[in-house]
Amino acid sequence: MAETPGNFADPPEPLVQSEYGKRDALSDVLQTIHLRGGEVVHSCDRTTRYPSGARLVHLAEHGEVRVELPDGPVDLAAGDMALLARGDAHTVRGGSWYTGEYLAEALVAAPLLGVLPAAIVVRGAAEDTKWLPLSLGLMRAEVTEPQPGSRVMVARLLDLLFIRALRFWAASDRQADPGWLTAALDPALSPVLSAIHRAPGRDWQVDELAKLAALSRSAFATRFTEVLGQPPGAYVLRHRLEHAARLLLTTTEPVGRVAAGVGYSEAAFSRAFTRAYGSSPRAWRASVRSRGETPTSART
Repeated sequence: MAETPGNFADPPEPLVQSEYGKRDALSDVLQTIHLRGGEVVHSCDRTTRYPSGARLVHLAEHGEVRVELPDGPVDLAAGDMALLARGDAHTVRGGSWYTGEYLAEALVAAPLLGVLPAAIVVRGAAEDTKWLPLSLGLMRAEVTEPQPGSRVMVARLLDLLFIRALRFWAASDRQADPGWLTAALDPALSPVLSAIHRAPGRDWQVDELAKLAALSRSAFATRFTEVLGQPPGAYVLRHRLEHAARLLLTTTEPVGRVAAGVGYSEAAFSRAFTRAYGSSPRAWRASVRSRGETPTSART
């Protein structure tokens, strides 16, 4: 009998490695929350209520489609799209539309996607959204006449629509507050966020991060603070603690190993975590797990 290789379960290393993907903070964030497209359903001349927590996209096919949200209705014409990435409860009624669902790691996704508006609306007739009618046509074909591989095709189309909608919103200057999405789409700050997120345990210095952004130390610190709403050091600390909080909730790793993974000794980690979350890592882990809550952002 042939021997089984010791690394049989390890994923293969990619043969093709691009440079553009190494500094793509938006992709890093979406991979962190394990965002992926799910199923798509078609609705026609009906009223459908969607519960809180469902991250959905609605694409209007024919007639006027109304999306009713707590903050007010959004009317979609044929070819328009509404992305509800935050997961707000809502009702849709009117003509015919396609609804796609997004699946994500709830504990990680909630604080990251919470910076988005209740609905990102993209008009299909706009000059700069020619990708939308093309995507709707492909979606309709795969759903109405499914072929081998349609499920994967639909999931990939949903992924494309999500990212396109985020790009559209970020470019529209409608963001009310600074946040990670604006920084992830900033050419200078995107490689900085990518580096911080990929190595949360590293003791990042401002000079190192400024070099990644190709900016002087002072210019980098100013730009980072304006876009993220906090200075680089505070963001690094907050990200390390939030990453640790996710590990505490989603793994069974001992507190000491979690601490080492984010660059702390166990004693220093316990002090920093207690300042940010109000209780020790062990007590917080037990309390939040028992209540089934989503972790809040760290206080820095």
